[in-house]
Amino acid sequence: MLKKQLVMIVFALVAVTNYAQVKISGSVYDEYLEPFYNARISSGGNFAISDEEGNFSIVLQSSTLPQTLTISAFGFRTEEVIVTSLEKGINVVLKENFLLDQVIISASRVPERIIESPVTVERLGLADIRRNTSNSFYDGLTNLKGINSREGSYGFKSINTRGFADFANTRFVQMIDGMDTAAQALSYSTGNFSGVSELDIQSVELLPGASSALYGANAYNGIMLMNTKNPFDYTGIATMFKSGYTSQEAGGNNPFYDVAVRMGYRFNDAFAAKVNFSYYEAEEWHANDLRNKEIDSNELIDGTINSTVNYNGVNTYGDENFYDLNIKDSNIPWGTLLRRTGYTEGELIKNNFKSKNARFSGSLYFRPLRNESLEIQFTSRLSLRDNLFQGTSRLVQRNYLIEQHKLEVKGDNFYIRGYYTGNDSGNSYDLTRTGNSLNEAVKSMGVYKDDFYDQRYVQGSTLEEARAYADRDRLLPNTSAFNQEFERITSTLISDGGSRLYERSSYTHADGNYNFKSLLNDWADVQIGASYRQYNPKSKGTLFNDKEGAISVEEYGMYTQIQKKFFEERLKLTGSIRYDKSDNFEGNYSPRVAINYALGEEKKHVLRASYQTGFRNPSIQEQYMFFDSQVKTNVGTVADNLRRISYPDSYYIRWDDQSNSYVWDTRDVRGEEILNNSLLTRSVYYDADTYEGETDIESKYKELVPEVVKTFELGYRSMFRLNNETNIDIDVNGFYSIHDNFVFNQDVTVPNGGKVYPYGNRKATDEELALPENRFSYVKDGVIVLNTAANYLFSEGFVRDFTITTNANSQVESYGFAFGMHTKLFSSFDFGLNYNFIDFKYEDKDYGLFEPNFNTPKHTVKAQFGNENLFNNLGFGVSARWQDKYRWVSNFVKGDVTERTVIDAQLNYRIPSIKSRIKVGGTNLFGKEYYVAPGSGRIGQLYYISWTINN
Repeated sequence: MLKKQLVMIVFALVAVTNYAQVKISGSVYDEYLEPFYNARISSGGNFAISDEEGNFSIVLQSSTLPQTLTISAFGFRTEEVIVTSLEKGINVVLKENFLLDQVIISASRVPERIIESPVTVERLGLADIRRNTSNSFYDGLTNLKGINSREGSYGFKSINTRGFADFANTRFVQMIDGMDTAAQALSYSTGNFSGVSELDIQSVELLPGASSALYGANAYNGIMLMNTKNPFDYTGIATMFKSGYTSQEAGGNNPFYDVAVRMGYRFNDAFAAKVNFSYYEAEEWHANDLRNKEIDSNELIDGTINSTVNYNGVNTYGDENFYDLNIKDSNIPWGTLLRRTGYTEGELIKNNFKSKNARFSGSLYFRPLRNESLEIQFTSRLSLRDNLFQGTSRLVQRNYLIEQHKLEVKGDNFYIRGYYTGNDSGNSYDLTRTGNSLNEAVKSMGVYKDDFYDQRYVQGSTLEEARAYADRDRLLPNTSAFNQEFERITSTLISDGGSRLYERSSYTHADGNYNFKSLLNDWADVQIGASYRQYNPKSKGTLFNDKEGAISVEEYGMYTQIQKKFFEERLKLTGSIRYDKSDNFEGNYSPRVAINYALGEEKKHVLRASYQTGFRNPSIQEQYMFFDSQVKTNVGTVADNLRRISYPDSYYIRWDDQSNSYVWDTRDVRGEEILNNSLLTRSVYYDADTYEGETDIESKYKELVPEVVKTFELGYRSMFRLNNETNIDIDVNGFYSIHDNFVFNQDVTVPNGGKVYPYGNRKATDEELALPENRFSYVKDGVIVLNTAANYLFSEGFVRDFTITTNANSQVESYGFAFGMHTKLFSSFDFGLNYNFIDFKYEDKDYGLFEPNFNTPKHTVKAQFGNENLFNNLGFGVSARWQDKYRWVSNFVKGDVTERTVIDAQLNYRIPSIKSRIKVGGTNLFGKEYYVAPGSGRIGQLYYISWTINN
């Protein structure tokens, strides 16, 4: 009897439930009345996704009418439809969202409209990606206000904001779904090499300026968040096929190929997965800058190979070492530097300028409660590439692998994630070391200079004849002897005397965040968060100083933020503070205070002001660098790294009491002498006819400490409605920043022995000068600069040259102003225009030897114009960028970059019947080739055609 009653109760409940829940169907369209795929339709706790035809069916919680359906899609206005009848279908048109109403998360780590952000934010959404005129969405980021892209090669682009970066962009953080994309060896993001496929990107948010208060160390210049598509919302198979060719005077016309596929599948309301694969192959922009690097002026002088004795070409390698011929013959002017004949870049890469990149990513998504309130994600990313990279030298990267794996749990009010990043340098090698090793394999620099001197100054030969005689045994490219020695050098590790890099480093990271807003009954957004990271560099001494012992560095941070609205939600106050600690440095606090005030009846005019402090821990590369380029050794100056450095059996002279004379001996030169017993190189080796600075300056630089920036920012963001159809979005912002402890590189020279005295100290007494150790010392203006031993070692060349990473004594100030606007002309034509001004200044306290790597044009103007549906599914887009001349400063080369104008354009045609879009476009149309930086390849024109299906 009891069983029958239970069966009747269950049957009744099921019947009631089925009666109460009714299904309603409908269709979603875009502004052009095309089916809208992947729109989200929700009612109560239920939701549905529109299919490829725009159709959907959703179960209502009750048959009681009316009920409300909410239809939404990322980047489009949310629509609400009131259901009054169960017999009629629902038809909805989604329109693109106004920019300032779009929701972001980067500025405050909570969802908020762009117009309400406490700081300026740039955003690229799905509609912007469709309209993009560049070769990829990542290339298109350079069209945004205040954003600079540095194209180091065809595949490598480095995004930055607010200056102070070369290709080694360690002051800007790039993330994919919360995962830092920085590679261990380089300590910064390698662009989109290991990034997001064109088919999987959902949006990009860029936060210019210091962001350490929420994102920790290294978010110094800004941060970029790339968000990918969730397979619960974006299902199906999408593909892209792209081809075309690049055109360059040095490289000619060369084809490129780019393919991608994305597969997303929602198994049910609890499980979903996606897989991405992409591959491209293209010709690199050939680098053949043959200008000569001037040692004193840091200018680039036009010329041909070996046009002077002191020829050191930008893209020639093996001519970096020099010998001052004055040392051999006092009749030759001091500063007459002899360099060897180098090899061109093409000769050292066997004319293999191919760039390749294969990327794979796979993700599993699990929703245990069958809704968005709790989600577990596991993601793996792999990237394999061949390309050229410009750092302290030019590097050939072959079979370079990066892997990342992430596990994340997130809910409505929290997230916690952990991930691992590892890389393998494959068969990569350094061009400078390769060129120098090829020359040294034939004869030493000492023999080379003797050959040259005898022919030039004894026999009276011409410069060309003397060089040809010294080069008579030189290995010639494409010969068997050259190839054999080349293979030996590039397969031998740098730490063993070759040019091959070994780098299999990794780091692990964990972070989490909790928002107490729901517990506080929405009184305010109150967040707490923390992060932890452990670095494990591993290079066998080829890049880091880890040949004799492993390196491990830990850092952690914690932060809190409160955000509260007042006065009918017109006034918003934001306060944040973060504390970070790293093994090699003292802790840093990063506060931020911001205020917003909304004007107007619709609160569409927002004033904002903020003050924030950012900091940057020197990268692991800057801390533990020990890279011997065979010209100078690049050294990081944290105490732990200096303790690891020793040069045993170094020849030096010392005073011997028994013989009452100086004698030769050997000793161990220790790392700490690099800081406390050295002269600034530029003050020792110089052209006496052109050098105007102080001479023989003792280096007084200290151990490395973090950089700190304090930024004040004002802004105004607004949306004006000209009529019912036309809106103008406007964003204006200005900032002023003060930079302390600016990290830069300084050249120093260390004698194998003796003592370097602080020049400018008190004058020496006669008794001091009479001491044996000072009897033949170097005295300037009555002050001892070098004692006898050090003076002799300098004059005979028993010294070592280093490039140290340290902090400048000069304080740097930067400031800027930016204006941007966007509107629709004639209802359907998109038009955007922005202008950016940025500059810097500093009071020199580094003897004229410090030059910040600002590397940014002072004035930039960008404009975009287009229409996605001009007529009959045909659309077009045009973008133009102009920037003025700027100065490029890096360890590799310094020089001016000329102004340029770049115009990109595209035509696209949609074929709804097969869910396809065909796009034809070109970049740098009608423009001349240009350098992004001296030493990189000149960028010419690129033309492409792409076919995208189901995206």
